[in-house]
Amino acid sequence: MAEDPHYLGHRARLRERFQKGGPDALADYELLELYLYQALPRRDVKPVAKLLLARFGGLGGVLGASEDALAGVKGVGSVAAQALKVAHALSTRALRERVDKRTIIGSWDALLDYCRAHMAHNATEQFRVLFLDVKNGLISDEVQQEGTINHVQLYPREVVGRALALGAAAVILVHNHPSGDPTPSAADIEMTKQVASAGKPLGVTVHDHLIIGRDGHASFRALGLIG
Repeated sequence: MAEDPHYLGHRARLRERFQKGGPDALADYELLELYLYQALPRRDVKPVAKLLLARFGGLGGVLGASEDALAGVKGVGSVAAQALKVAHALSTRALRERVDKRTIIGSWDALLDYCRAHMAHNATEQFRVLFLDVKNGLISDEVQQEGTINHVQLYPREVVGRALALGAAAVILVHNHPSGDPTPSAADIEMTKQVASAGKPLGVTVHDHLIIGRDGHASFRALGLIG
């Protein structure tokens, strides 16, 4: 009779360690292995997990990578790539629950976690706008523009027009820097001023502008760039 593949024993041991010690009992690559088993049940996924982490720089990078980029990694394929994107969608949806129907100011850390999960590892710049009601509760989170690796354009009139359509009293602008450095550029500062100027006479306030990077975030309000 043919022997069982060598990885089955390793798989059983990983499951036992997870059951007894939870996720903290496993290294990142082992936790990723445990997840990939579901999509690739007949393969040794340990080298696949290690390759993914090396390629994308960590678990956040793996989950934040595009489906095409994941599928292009040796040993992953379309089924596992989609499974990883489902995991990412579940995590961001769970983080969104911590923000929905709450005062943004009172759940600032949750908001940052949500934005990082969505944007910190994007390969290109993306501009999101969070529309807030008069009590700073979240009405809507919308992607306004997709850009290139180092540029994204935002149109102030479109932002303010959408705010008025939603009955929003304030907005939080959010975009990412794929370079990892969240330091605002001169263009970022000017764009923010333009949105604030367009919104002020119509009663729409720019509460903050967040720049998300792999190495942290920058808040225009905290930096004194918004009055």
